[in-house]
Amino acid sequence: MSDLNFTPPEPEPDERHEPEQPLPQLVEIADAPAALFQSWSQPEVVPPTRIPHLGHLALFGAFLLIGAVCAWVLAQLAIHLHLDGVATQDQMATDVRYLLGFEAILYLVTLALSFIVFPFIWNKSFLAGIHWRGATALGLRWRLFSIAFGCIVLAMIDDRLMPGPANAPIDDMFRSPGAAWLMFGFGVTLAPIFEEIAFRGFLLPALATAWDWAIEINTGRPARLLDANGHPEWSISGMVAASITTSLPFALMHAEQTGWSWGPFVLLLLISLILCGVRLKTRSLAASTLVHACYNFILFSTALISSGGFRHLDKM
Repeated sequence: MSDLNFTPPEPEPDERHEPEQPLPQLVEIADAPAALFQSWSQPEVVPPTRIPHLGHLALFGAFLLIGAVCAWVLAQLAIHLHLDGVATQDQMATDVRYLLGFEAILYLVTLALSFIVFPFIWNKSFLAGIHWRGATALGLRWRLFSIAFGCIVLAMIDDRLMPGPANAPIDDMFRSPGAAWLMFGFGVTLAPIFEEIAFRGFLLPALATAWDWAIEINTGRPARLLDANGHPEWSISGMVAASITTSLPFALMHAEQTGWSWGPFVLLLLISLILCGVRLKTRSLAASTLVHACYNFILFSTALISSGGFRHLDKM
């Protein structure tokens, strides 16, 4: 009976069955880098797109060139037809109607192309892409009016310390009939809108973004996130550098009209820095545009009342 209950002895350790070697594909998977599964467990962080950047600025410049070509062709056609008695380039250069007409066509063509093309690139409206934010400017209107008035006070101080030339080239533009009123209307509407879009809407943010991007590349710092409105969060150094760099071409653009005088140039440089500060502080391009337009309005109105003929516009 005991033979019936016999239990075979356990095999010796050296007689036990050794497990088979792992399959090659299992070893290959075990040795695979962790990045293979990163997209499942920890997706790669994509830096936010900060707009407008230098590429968008270059495209805006291309639209500006197209607008200049269109304006030049129309101006040549008008000269060929002796429109308003203008038959030569020299006559056109001193006729405010032609000069403002050229600028108006340039501005309108550039803006039209921008409103059409940029929404396809940004996946948002043009005004949203340049951070127009009109409601913000409307809510701050009284503060913005005060800033514009402060700019006028600054212009008066500048005129005392560094007066402009007695006969600035811009004075020649006001000798034709109705020139002063054309300049008034243009100076408080289309001119400040386009200049703010070009300088504070494209150039300023593109330079600030480029500054921060260069620092991030050299130091390895992560890109700054966007705020709740999709607005880039720039560094202090980036905003300062971009404001100064933006203000130089803004002042130079008007320098020829004021005879390259130091007084008006310094004033325009300071005014531009103030406009940059308003744009950056409020995060609203409409805010700096409102200050710019109000400043021009007060300037024109003061000159109209004091001189009766718009003779002192060299500070605009």
